[in-house]
Amino acid sequence: MANPVTFTAEYLANYLGGEVIGDGAVPLTGFASAERARAGDLTFAEKDASFAAADASGASAVLIAGSFVSTTKVLIRVANPRVAAARAIPLFFPPEEPVPGIHPSAVIALSARVDATAQIGPGCVVHAGVTIGARSVLTGGNHVGRDCEIGDDARLLPNVVLYARTRVGHRVTIHAGTVIGSDGYGYVFAEGRHLKMPQVGNVIIQDDVEIGANTTIDRGGTRDTVIGEGTKIDNLVQIGHNCSIGRHCFIVSQTGISGSVEVGDYVMLGGQVGIADHLTIGEGARLKARSGVITDVPANEEWGGFPARPFREWLRAEAMIGRMARGGKGRQKAEGDE
Repeated sequence: MANPVTFTAEYLANYLGGEVIGDGAVPLTGFASAERARAGDLTFAEKDASFAAADASGASAVLIAGSFVSTTKVLIRVANPRVAAARAIPLFFPPEEPVPGIHPSAVIALSARVDATAQIGPGCVVHAGVTIGARSVLTGGNHVGRDCEIGDDARLLPNVVLYARTRVGHRVTIHAGTVIGSDGYGYVFAEGRHLKMPQVGNVIIQDDVEIGANTTIDRGGTRDTVIGEGTKIDNLVQIGHNCSIGRHCFIVSQTGISGSVEVGDYVMLGGQVGIADHLTIGEGARLKARSGVITDVPANEEWGGFPARPFREWLRAEAMIGRMARGGKGRQKAEGDE
């Protein structure tokens, strides 16, 4: 379906703080990758190969940086084409505006406070004492436990569950099937059996966080589990009780963070990272995919492997193991020949 909006290249260049090279009046009606772009589309290129593909595509204009030139395309030169693309795409594909109101099938407690501009979709259950802010959306099948707080412009996709007393900030997006505030995994052993340690903390999700589908974040045991402002969490992530995740972190799919872990600001965790309990990951640290972390990680360091250690050290160790394995096979063969 065609997008109902049209922008000129000159308008986009001004909007993005860039410079148009060529016909600034050319109309742009969509955004697409080079291999799918058609006339009227805007695309972007970062390197020689991607620019060659964009220049040969059907796109009408290309976001670039540097000194690329074209005889067939309008170019919009910006500081960073990928960042510019992230800012331009919502112009062509604007998010759905909430439709204020409560669906007849929703169940809303009398003491819940739902802003008049919020949208409550079919099959939602909102318990006593809940507060839902302006323009926030519960798309359908959402369960919001008692005394939860949801800020302005938040969006809960289908079947998201918030356990009691969860706090969700402004402009938070939580994707389908995610569970926030379930009990942490806390038990004590006594008299031959496991006794459950009551989990009485909450989960606090600060502003501008996005949480992927089927992720689980446990409530704190005796203190709150906190997800810092601007952090982005992928699908299928597990965050244990009492964890504190810093601001603007990036946590990739299938990562598991055990209880009481402290993660600093701007940390990046690759896919399938596992972090043992009660550890500290320093600000700006970067953990490679499938890292197994069993000790604290200093700030601004890059670690990998299992057990995780400084990445270059891990690379050297892996190379040495490889050489030993190849050398061992060679010696066995030589001994057999004798």
